[in-house]
Amino acid sequence: MLLNVYCTRRDLPRLSFPHTLRSQRDRTDPELAAHLHGFMGFVMGGGSRPMTATRYHVLRHIERVRHQVALEIEADDVAEFETWAKEANALVFLRDGSVRSPEGRVLVEPETGESQPGADVPYPPDSVERRAATQAALAARGLSTPAGLPPVVSELEVELREGPEVAARCLALFACALRAEGLSGPEQLTPDDIASRLPGAEAAMSPKERVFFREEAPSKRDVVDHVWRYEALCTLLWAIGHTPELAFPAATCDVAAVAKLLVGASHEAFVRDARRRLTTELLDALDLHLRLHYLVNEASAHEGTAPGLVAGVVQERHHALNWLTCFEDADWDDVTTPT
Repeated sequence: MLLNVYCTRRDLPRLSFPHTLRSQRDRTDPELAAHLHGFMGFVMGGGSRPMTATRYHVLRHIERVRHQVALEIEADDVAEFETWAKEANALVFLRDGSVRSPEGRVLVEPETGESQPGADVPYPPDSVERRAATQAALAARGLSTPAGLPPVVSELEVELREGPEVAARCLALFACALRAEGLSGPEQLTPDDIASRLPGAEAAMSPKERVFFREEAPSKRDVVDHVWRYEALCTLLWAIGHTPELAFPAATCDVAAVAKLLVGASHEAFVRDARRRLTTELLDALDLHLRLHYLVNEASAHEGTAPGLVAGVVQERHHALNWLTCFEDADWDDVTTPT
C-alpha cells in the first residue's frame, strides 16, 4: 500500500513501523512549496468546489506541512502506521485519490470532494486544549467565536523568530512610527535624526519600511498605518519580556512608555540580549488574537464594531504574532492575518 503522508510536526517522529521508504523531504526542499500549492488546488477541485469547514481545515493543515513522506506498508502494519501518523499529526493521500485522517477516514473524496461522517482533521493535543482555554476566557467576557475556527499552531509545530531578530524588528518599527508621527505633527524629525538616535534600526527595516522612512511625502494612508505600528511594536516588546503583560486590546498602547524604554537605551545590548517569552505564552496570545480578530472582522462585515475591542490594536497584534510564529514563512511585509 503506497501512502503519501503530510506531517505538520516540526521534528518528524522516527519511522518505527515496518515500511519501505520511497521518498522524504522537508521545507528545505524548494519544490515542496509548489507541491503543496498544487495539493491545495486538488483539494478544492481546481477552484470548482465551494469552501466547507472540513476543506478549510484540510487547507490549513497543508499550509503547515513540514515533512512529506512517501512510503509503502503491508496491510498487517496499518495499525502501527496509524499510531505513528497521529503522533506526526499527518494527513494521508492514497492511490485512489482520497485524502484521509490518520485513522483512515476520508476527508476529501476524489470525485466529490466530500468527507466521510466523523472524519476530522488532526490537531496536536496542546493546540486543541489552548483553543478550549481561549474560548472559555472569551465566554467569561461574554464573547464567543465559532467552534469550527481552528486552533493555532502547536508547540510541536511552531518555529519562532529568535530574540535578537525580534528586538531588531522593534527598533525598525519604532523608527518608522517616529517618522510617521513627525510627518503628521508639528515637530518633524528627519530620517537622519531618527537613524542617529536608533543605531541599527534602518538596517533592520523591511523593503517597504525603508521606502517609507526615506520618502519625503508618503501618502496619508502610509503615515496612519505606520503610526498604528506602535501596537505591533508593543506586542513584540512584550514577547521579549520588556513589558509585564499584554493587556486585553480594549485601548491603545502607552506610546510614551515605549519611547522611554527605547530612546537612550543601549540598542546593541537591547538586540544582543533579547530573549523570547515561553512558547506557550506566545501561542496563548496568538490563539486569543486570532479569535478576537475574527470578531472584529465579523463586526466590520456587518458595518459595526466589536464591543470592547479596538480593531486596529487587534489587527496589529495579530500581524506581529503571525510574524513571530513564522506564519506561512512570510517576511514582515508579506504577513497575512486570515481568520
